[in-house]
Amino acid sequence: MVFGREFCAGRKRGSAVGKTKRGKGTKWMVVVDGGGVPLGVRLYAASPAEVRLAEETLATIRVGRRRRGGRPRQKPARVIADKGYDSDALRGRLRHRGIALIAPHRSNRHRTAPQDGRVMRRYKKRWIVERSIAWLGNFRRLVVRYDRSLTIYQAFVHIACLMIVLRRVLK
Repeated sequence: MVFGREFCAGRKRGSAVGKTKRGKGTKWMVVVDGGGVPLGVRLYAASPAEVRLAEETLATIRVGRRRRGGRPRQKPARVIADKGYDSDALRGRLRHRGIALIAPHRSNRHRTAPQDGRVMRRYKKRWIVERSIAWLGNFRRLVVRYDRSLTIYQAFVHIACLMIVLRRVLK
């Protein structure tokens, strides 16, 4: 008689799965344009902070030029993010690349730099990002991660993004 645990050596988990307050999960890092169309997606374990993952996620953007030829654009003019991205180091690195980070300061910040109200008015557009993430949440296959393999799960995330893009374009 052979038990099932003898075939499955090691802990049961997939790649890009990390601990959360409610168990284990995968973090979706999504970059969208002004209309809510996904431009870039990365998947990570749920445990690392967003500040550490922001630049890698921005590197996934590839927007074609309107005219023929040339390299696709990779650098947005500004990034609107929530309080999880508030970091002087990240702001400096993005400013060095010519990207403006629009994110409110955290309440426990030691040095509070003055925030210009005109710039923070753009933060009101943050709902577009949240709406796009909610659109991804409508796909049950993504919310409940059945796949242990990250490549298969990532393929379904890209298919979901493609379906969102098609819905936005064909409207």
